[in-house]
Amino acid sequence: MNTEEILQIAIIDGTVHTDTPEGRAIQRIIVDLASYGIEVTTLASPEDARAALSNLPGVDCILINWNVGGGNHEKSETASRIIGEIRKRNEAVPIFLMGEPTSEPPTSLTIGMIREINEFIWVMEDTAEFIAGRITAAAKRYREQLLPPFFRELVNFSRDFEYSWHTPGHAGGTAFRKSPAGRAFHRFFGEQLFRSDLSISVGELGSLLDHSGPVGEAEKYAAKVFGADRTYFVTNGTSTSNKIVFFGRVTGGDIVLVDRNCHKSAEHSLTMTHAVPVYLVPTRNRYGIIGPIRPEEMTPDTIQAKIAASSLGKTAGSQIPVHAVITNSTYDGLCYDAAWVEGELGKSVDSIHFDEAWYGYARFNPLYRERFAMRDGAEHPDGPTVFATQSTHKLLAALSQASMIHVRNGRAPIEHARFNEAFMMHTSTSPLYTIIASCDVSAKMMDGASGRTLTGESIEEAIRFRRTMARIKREIGHGETEKDWWFGMWQPDAVTDPGTGAQVAFADAPVDLLVGTPSCWVLHPEEAWHGFSGLPDGYCMLDPIKVTVLMPGVNDDGSPAEWGVPAALVVKFLDTRGIVNEKSGDYNILFLFSMGVTKGKWGTLLTELFEFKRRFDENAPLEEVFPDLTEAYPDRYGGMTLSGLSAEMHAYMKDNRQGELLQEAYAALPQPVVTYAEAYRKLVRGEVEHVPVSGMANRIVATGVFPYPPGIPVLAPGEPAGDQDGPIIRYLLALQEFDARFPGFEHDIHGVENVNGEYRIYCIKEGTK
Repeated sequence: MNTEEILQIAIIDGTVHTDTPEGRAIQRIIVDLASYGIEVTTLASPEDARAALSNLPGVDCILINWNVGGGNHEKSETASRIIGEIRKRNEAVPIFLMGEPTSEPPTSLTIGMIREINEFIWVMEDTAEFIAGRITAAAKRYREQLLPPFFRELVNFSRDFEYSWHTPGHAGGTAFRKSPAGRAFHRFFGEQLFRSDLSISVGELGSLLDHSGPVGEAEKYAAKVFGADRTYFVTNGTSTSNKIVFFGRVTGGDIVLVDRNCHKSAEHSLTMTHAVPVYLVPTRNRYGIIGPIRPEEMTPDTIQAKIAASSLGKTAGSQIPVHAVITNSTYDGLCYDAAWVEGELGKSVDSIHFDEAWYGYARFNPLYRERFAMRDGAEHPDGPTVFATQSTHKLLAALSQASMIHVRNGRAPIEHARFNEAFMMHTSTSPLYTIIASCDVSAKMMDGASGRTLTGESIEEAIRFRRTMARIKREIGHGETEKDWWFGMWQPDAVTDPGTGAQVAFADAPVDLLVGTPSCWVLHPEEAWHGFSGLPDGYCMLDPIKVTVLMPGVNDDGSPAEWGVPAALVVKFLDTRGIVNEKSGDYNILFLFSMGVTKGKWGTLLTELFEFKRRFDENAPLEEVFPDLTEAYPDRYGGMTLSGLSAEMHAYMKDNRQGELLQEAYAALPQPVVTYAEAYRKLVRGEVEHVPVSGMANRIVATGVFPYPPGIPVLAPGEPAGDQDGPIIRYLLALQEFDARFPGFEHDIHGVENVNGEYRIYCIKEGTK
């Protein structure tokens, strides 16, 4: 029997290891199960069972003793609680309740217990062989229905060991085994990867291009799970998903309402479709964190005023926008009231595209209700058609590049045959079937109780980390001495218990309250912690799994503090310890608590933050903390200490007004001169020149300029850079000077090439047509 076919059984019973009639009977069952090739895990106590619950998804059947908690009715309630915990995680796994001649008769079982179990067996009355057979049959039925549509057929096909006369040329891995390098490659990834890497010629698996067969069934299943009218699997990322949606809804000269806080793929889509963008501008807070678009930006009057004021809007085929793109949640975890956004933007456009690349899990936990696109009950024939593009691989469980497009039809319904032309335009005729299968499996994982459990665990782990950080801050971060500091957290200082109306410090708030109460995470207008003014109550909520750690260095009013710890130093320190963050700003670092985060993982992050503080407080030499830095730049960093470099870096950022310049650069939206498509045409034709930032006053950029973090355009293609002493050029020059002064901590800016310490950007040649 192949490894993937071995059935796994768990037995929860206090007598399993005892020399008693009951214990011997269960041992005989285990022996008979082994004859069927079944592996058995035994858990001898309720405590062992509870500790193992998170690993039980790997089993195909669970046996639990009715009296696992003791020999009387009150103690046997333990079994009921354990079964309840199992069902919270898995609604389908078969559960056998085991009884003994001396135990409570079946008639004493509660209705709730009977509803949750599959069979009741008497270990001392039926033969061990019979019981083992019943267990085996139930486990096999469960295993057969466990796999979702496409993955099931892929597994079945790969087991046939057919001779391959089609592409790919490695023919199930055979070609790799013909060379030493290929054999090493084959050993590393394993047989099944190559046997399941198949050609579109394999008709049994259907086609991604025409959504037929098992592929089509898998997409239909995913649509049901994710609440969509139609779902499309995309095998080259949400960047491509976004382009598909654009090509299905937008064409040359159309006006599109675009969140300025958009992914670069939206810029590419505008370029490729020759559409005209009209921007909806988000807010920023004192830490440079990008907030939501203010509600007034989305009203019909404001949108028409923006179109009228746009120099490019006048060239559009119509002054009526056809489509809108909103990032939800934002990169820092801010989630809109999606119902309100649809209602307001739906007054201006017939279709709305929520870029939910980092938010595919929202449907599966009630904490996010009403704050995502594919909501139950949101269907309305007179409302806008709604798209959601999700990077399945980012915060769900799927392979890299796995993405989905979900569609909910409204007054401008998507005709599949027409939309599929856009899909095929951007989809390979040779998709990797393992990516398709991972989309299929991801949908299965989120279906039913499993989805809520998996998302709930992520939320709970993030909240436990947040509370721990808040408690440490309260204990050692009071600032009475220079060593009494700790990292802050971007989160509420206190929350309100809706049941009692009492306010509770975040550090003391019960986990259940924080896990289950959306109002604890809403950006209430009277609270200062979030730093965004003018937002109505309930409009926006912070996603708890997107955890932003704050460094000292920014005052509550946004001004630079007297002393601080730039995030770049903490990021570099954590990187040396094998901890890689999602993104960082000047004084903040974002960590994502995905489904793969464990207590051990965030506990290690906590200890390494303590270690950074210890090294900082003891003024550790840089040679010990960052040996690679001092070796690469001995003249610059030789003899320095960690706290000394921190002080110098903070003083530079404070004196050079780097944070203020960032705010100013993004506050004024440049007025575009040419379209994205025209700027790109000039780039391809060579009608551009590499211009140093110090000499690009009022020049029109040919490519977007995206400082990372957060990767939002300070300049979009076709926009002028402004005056030499204007905010955009001064901000870019400040970053250039920082890079020169602190080698090893250079900024990542897409659209900028650092040539011998000088920033250069492609600008359109003056005088070209």
